[in-house]
Amino acid sequence: MNRVLTLDDSVLAGIALAAGLLAAFLSRTVLRWLAKHAKRTRWSGDDVMVDALRTVVPWAAIAGGAASAAAVLPLKKAVQHTANQSLTVLLIFVVTVSAARVVAGLVRSVTSSRSGVAGSATIFVNITRILVLAIGFLVVLQTLGISIAPLLTALGVGGLAVALALQDTLANLFAGIHILASKTVQPGDYIKLSSGEEGYVEDINWRQTTVRALSNNLVVIPNGQLAKSNMTNYMRPEQQLTVLVQVGVAYDSDLEHVERVTSEVIAEVMAGVDGAVPDHEPAIRFHTFGDSRIGFTVILGVGEFSDQYRIKHEFIKRLHRRYREEGIRIPAPTRTVALQQGAVVIPQQRSADGAVQGERPALHD
Repeated sequence: MNRVLTLDDSVLAGIALAAGLLAAFLSRTVLRWLAKHAKRTRWSGDDVMVDALRTVVPWAAIAGGAASAAAVLPLKKAVQHTANQSLTVLLIFVVTVSAARVVAGLVRSVTSSRSGVAGSATIFVNITRILVLAIGFLVVLQTLGISIAPLLTALGVGGLAVALALQDTLANLFAGIHILASKTVQPGDYIKLSSGEEGYVEDINWRQTTVRALSNNLVVIPNGQLAKSNMTNYMRPEQQLTVLVQVGVAYDSDLEHVERVTSEVIAEVMAGVDGAVPDHEPAIRFHTFGDSRIGFTVILGVGEFSDQYRIKHEFIKRLHRRYREEGIRIPAPTRTVALQQGAVVIPQQRSADGAVQGERPALHD
């Protein structure tokens, strides 16, 4: 335009800017009210989307007001084009950042709800955030009139060189994606590797898996090594599991009485100890005639892996006290050793630690 700026143009431009600012203020007020209601729902996804809209909508209103103001002013075509292009790039940038936040928040919400733990699988969150930002960057370049075809070609060639140089890193990345996609391991699971590392999975990121041991130390395991190792997951297919406690009683014990008393102790522990399974059916299985005792196995139900130590502790204490009250003996291991010299056989009682019990007769040459 070549006409001169008039008072009407200035008034219309001011009205457009004021309208954009007013729309931004009103939209932010409405979205703040929506955010309060979104917090009352169980789904965390609406919180993420409303939070992103609180950033996008006010900026979009301001950009629209500025674009309207520029349209009514008698600006040169080049200046008008530059202004519109700048406002478009600003709007695309705000939308891209907000979209990345929304997608990353939704992914984090989904991964957390599926694993059931506070920690999140950040590998998916980071990948989705980078993808959204990359798409937004390409859209900005296209808006500015920059051809993205050569850039994509250069990225393809350069990506091949980078892939060859970062083989281990990419192997860990794809191993982490495979682990999460197959659901063999999720944050919160208690795992044990064949190499000896064990603990709760805290997080799985693009390079490594962080495991918190029972000693509260963190063990960092590369995803590639985790994918190759033989692993036991104590949380799958279900969190509850059974633990075995080995017990033995003397040969002169009444096994029916032993079974009844042991069942009562199991029921007491299952009902009164945190982490136990109250509806667990007592299971006792006699299995061995040992050197000095009849051995049997007690099967206990626990809520999750770390509960077994507390439940075993309480069960052994209570079972030992109850056996003493009922007169049931738990004998120390002993072994009969026959020593032969010439024609004389000398029987001796030897305890588990190797000490000879009783007097030893004189030997004849």
